[in-house]
Amino acid sequence: MEHKSKFSTYDVVVVGLMGAMVFVTTAFLKIQIPTPAGPTMFKIGNIFCLLAGLLFGGLRGGLAAGIGSALYDLTNPVFVYDAPWTFIRFFLMAFLCGLIAHWGEHSGENNRLNLVAAIAGSGFSTSFYLIKAVTELVLEGSAFDAAVAACSVKMVTSGINAVLAVAASVLIAPACRKALVQAGLGERLNPVKT
Repeated sequence: MEHKSKFSTYDVVVVGLMGAMVFVTTAFLKIQIPTPAGPTMFKIGNIFCLLAGLLFGGLRGGLAAGIGSALYDLTNPVFVYDAPWTFIRFFLMAFLCGLIAHWGEHSGENNRLNLVAAIAGSGFSTSFYLIKAVTELVLEGSAFDAAVAACSVKMVTSGINAVLAVAASVLIAPACRKALVQAGLGERLNPVKT
């Protein structure tokens, strides 16, 4: 009896390519900002995290976003200790986005559902990031109010990143989907069923 894997070579390639795009856009298309609560940045990588979920579903999109983002952290001494948290955060961001965009019979083609999916993924990621930052400061001995104040710049940059990522990913997804369909990969856009 032959056992057929549900995660194919195509899926591995998609995860690798989208993960590389997340890594490259995070590493090279960013503005890093020092803050009292640690560094933060304006970055393009979040767009590709959401795009991975919108195009390829929760599992493939989540793996691509998590791996690409964690690899960036592992190559940057400032963020290396955060790599496991980064993987979890961005995996769940794209997983949630992909899960919603491909809900039921939808396959990431419904623009309204894609908007809801991108908002949910980006909102989760932003909340996770800010809660983690404030919690770390409180655990280090800061008062809650002082920790929130120290994270104010992170709150602003995260909000801007979230809005830009949602808008750009939802606008770019239809063109990317059309290009993939024209390349004969349309039926492969459906997410991996587990």
